[in-house]
Amino acid sequence: MDDDRPDVLLTGLLFYDLVLTGLGGPPTPGEEIWTSGMGCGPGGIANLAVATARFGLRTSLATVFGDDFYGAHCREVLAGQEGVDLALSRTADGWPTPVTVSLALPRGPGPAGAAPVHDRALVTHGQEPPYSQDALMGDPPAARTALVHLEAEPRAWLAKAAANGTRVFADVGWDPTRQWSRDLLDQLALCHAFLPNEAEAMAYTRTDSAVAALGALADLVPVAVVTRGGDGAIAVDQTTGEYADVPALATDVLDATGAGDVFGASFVAASLGGWPLAERLRFAVLAAGLSVRRHGGALAAPGWYGVDRWWRSLTDPELAAVYGFLADRLPADPGPAVRHAPVTPPARPC
Repeated sequence: MDDDRPDVLLTGLLFYDLVLTGLGGPPTPGEEIWTSGMGCGPGGIANLAVATARFGLRTSLATVFGDDFYGAHCREVLAGQEGVDLALSRTADGWPTPVTVSLALPRGPGPAGAAPVHDRALVTHGQEPPYSQDALMGDPPAARTALVHLEAEPRAWLAKAAANGTRVFADVGWDPTRQWSRDLLDQLALCHAFLPNEAEAMAYTRTDSAVAALGALADLVPVAVVTRGGDGAIAVDQTTGEYADVPALATDVLDATGAGDVFGASFVAASLGGWPLAERLRFAVLAAGLSVRRHGGALAAPGWYGVDRWWRSLTDPELAAVYGFLADRLPADPGPAVRHAPVTPPARPC
């Protein structure tokens, strides 16, 4: 029998992103900086929605759009251009779509012994949306997976989704209070996989290394992944007994916005394909590495087209051997070329 459930269920806050690149450094008071690069498009939860849709996954998104130009543009890109199902989403009268200006800053030193890092500064205009995640979701439809962002306050819809048989893949954000309450980890009882970054994983588990954090998380969730930025990612799958440790893809970073979201979406796509853990992790690292070459988060996602193009142009024999599994994983038709973030949007939404 055909499975007509959504492949991925998503909910969260949507932004209109304006990303500036080519900066020599952050501005100082009274200073004007001219920059050489810019891109715009949907951001926030749209990063995940576009990334999953570009891997051919049936993606259902519950979010709120403002009744303004930014909201209309984001809706057109998501539904009209990328094929994301917005049946669970709403447009709010009189509510402005949040707008974020992201300044992609140049390479700086990382922690001792770690790879150098890129950073960004964000300025956002916005208000709390008039509909909560629980109001948008209600009784969530059964889906093959849900990709969620855990917050201190548990969401009722998440327990309902897990009870429906939806496999929950979760990440978590930076805690501005720096309390890193372990109570948040109680929500992992609902999750199939947890994919925090290194700093978050160590803070929540009270450990002093990514490996130690991974070990602690593996006791709480079937699949634990810790991303390490320029140092790659490590993971353990308790359901199969697999462990994997893969390096990052060496690449020129234009803008790291949304790279973690692309990683998570790619890991879900590979997991739905039933790939071995090392392949899932390498694929996610590759897709995230390809995304940082472009502006923004959502429209930087490479999809099958971008991964196929990278594979066919590969000349490094070592990388070709490491990623040889792609020869059997890439679809015969990777689809049309993806659209990247434009410098400016159209004069009005199509």
